[in-house]
Amino acid sequence: MRPAIAHGLDHVPGHALLGRRGFLVGAAALLAIRPLGATGIGSGPGADPLVEGWLATAGMSDGFAAVGLDGAFSATTEAETATRLHGIEASPTGPLAVAVGRRPGQIALVFDRRRGGLVATLAPGAGRVFSGHGRFTADGRLFLTNEIERPQEGTHAMGRGVVAVRSVDGGFVIVSEWPSGGDGPHDLMQSGAALVVANGGIEPNTPEARDAEVTGSGISLLDPASGAVRGEGRLSGDLASLSLRHLARDGTGGTVVAAQDLLKDGEARPLLFRIAADGTLSPFDAPDAEWRALRGYVGSVAYDPSGRHVACASPRGNRVAVWRADGRFLGSVPLADGCALAAGPEAGTFVAASGYGEVILVSASPEGVGIAARRTGGPRFDNHMVRIG
Repeated sequence: MRPAIAHGLDHVPGHALLGRRGFLVGAAALLAIRPLGATGIGSGPGADPLVEGWLATAGMSDGFAAVGLDGAFSATTEAETATRLHGIEASPTGPLAVAVGRRPGQIALVFDRRRGGLVATLAPGAGRVFSGHGRFTADGRLFLTNEIERPQEGTHAMGRGVVAVRSVDGGFVIVSEWPSGGDGPHDLMQSGAALVVANGGIEPNTPEARDAEVTGSGISLLDPASGAVRGEGRLSGDLASLSLRHLARDGTGGTVVAAQDLLKDGEARPLLFRIAADGTLSPFDAPDAEWRALRGYVGSVAYDPSGRHVACASPRGNRVAVWRADGRFLGSVPLADGCALAAGPEAGTFVAASGYGEVILVSASPEGVGIAARRTGGPRFDNHMVRIG
């Protein structure tokens, strides 16, 4: 039996669904407010919350863990460790999932999301650390991790990036290695015909970032079979302080990347970009006040199930912001220390979670954005979450 984590579920009444601009979000305009366990993912008779639902990383009372969430956002511990975990990914073809650590980035946990329990512990390649993210290939046969070469002591650099290709059937042994195309790679994922790598360069809010104003960040588009570079994307000079870090895809070739800013000068810089097939980066639109409200930091990004909406979570800005996929800003909702974010159960919805143990269902429509349901009392959710099923 996996240990369950106690929660309290609040269903937000219709009169409470007010967006930041004061509009009323009614059940007809958004999502009919209902008990999440009634029709949500993983809530049907005999449904297994680890076959359908969400996976996340979290801090526990005596360490850290990968956790599973069912359709009512009830959390169950999957695999525990003494080391902080970051990104999490489920195999598309089997029960395995992997949670990758970062800072120090010395381990990744392979666990069985259906039965629970640790299957294996992975280490990065010699002389490297994990960046915090890894992805299965579509056939589930390979697992790819971004890894960073340790720079020499005293240097203000993040280290060159390596994509380590691991055989799942071979026990996640590294079978190939490719240059990531830049320094300090963070996220990666295959979208369309390319393996997209976000090379973050100098990471904001780290010792390496001291006195730095340019990150050297960029996007690399790699051949998913050979690792050959097929394209790249760079930001304009006025955005050189941004570190491109987190990726999301819509399933039809659309890809976005979210950024963090080295500078704390109060300037309104876009933190969300569309990635074209050749790597060209185009910023999403938002009022300057909304960009400033994110406080230069987006911790995660996701598409909704329809691919028509994109959301970003900012734990520093204490909010989740939502756009249409064409770049038009729709609005935002508050979530203190909220970072974990994934597609919700229906079109126009997202699930977000915070370091205070709160989970919210965010719903978007042409009229705006609101909170459709909320659950409290969970673990200290960390940076990332992924939908399964």
